[in-house]
Amino acid sequence: MQYSAKVMDHFANPRNVGEFNDADGVGEVGNPACGDIMRMSIKVKDNVIVDVKFKTFGCGAAIATSSISTEMIKGKTLDEALQLTNKAVAEALDGLPPAKMHCSVLAEEAIEAAIDDYLKKTTGKGLENKKQHAHDEHHEH
Repeated sequence: MQYSAKVMDHFANPRNVGEFNDADGVGEVGNPACGDIMRMSIKVKDNVIVDVKFKTFGCGAAIATSSISTEMIKGKTLDEALQLTNKAVAEALDGLPPAKMHCSVLAEEAIEAAIDDYLKKTTGKGLENKKQHAHDEHHEH
């Protein structure tokens, strides 16, 4: 399986690893079929994601998609972060092998789950229109 230089860089040198004890929102998602689990923690001020951290249990592509997605949403408004798609995550990594595209879907879902958690904590209700995500169960690690 061939990975781009960007995937390898984000796998070998992941950005924003960790979690906050006082996170404003936390989203944890996983795909039981493959075992990948992502936990995304966000800090929000004035509707802007001012900091973000992740912890991922999974393959190199899962770690790379988590890493680059944190870079892509830091400094964005909640609405802007919700516009991030798994395709944009994969493109930012100069592509992913078809068997690894599910990792970019998890990154998108983790961001959505963290924002949903933040909104539940601050407004009493979460996201109204959650995206439907398709998981390809036929992938390899």
